[in-house]
Amino acid sequence: MPVTLYFVDQAAWEADAQVQQDLQRIYADAPAERLPVPVDEFVHDHLGAGNFFGCARFNDRLLGAVAIRPDAEAWWLSELCVRKTTRRRGVGSRLLALVSSAAHEQGRQLRAPASQLPLADQLLLSRLGYRLHDTGDYFELDTPSQGDSEP
Repeated sequence: MPVTLYFVDQAAWEADAQVQQDLQRIYADAPAERLPVPVDEFVHDHLGAGNFFGCARFNDRLLGAVAIRPDAEAWWLSELCVRKTTRRRGVGSRLLALVSSAAHEQGRQLRAPASQLPLADQLLLSRLGYRLHDTGDYFELDTPSQGDSEP
């Protein structure tokens, strides 16, 4: 399924009712153990803290999302979820590849806290080239620093 990357920050959330509806549906489809708080609260708190979502977009609709918390070195990924109707079609894998490319362009690494990941997500990350850091605290996919990407 050919998807494109679409970032949802506070401004995009406030400006587009369709984005609000799609993102709420994505996380409403999540298993209860994945998102232990109400969807509205989760989205509000995540965006309110200055974070954003990387979303898989197809035909002007969001099909999947991953919460991204940026810091000086990395984008921390959590709460990867794909709409139930489009699971098992490569949307999650493609979304992570697109987020990886975007992080690479900004000279950031991608990381995901190991203790917060369900086993299925850990297996997906391993299959996509993420490796458990030596500390065992997080999975990491290295991307070059900004200095390495310039000619």
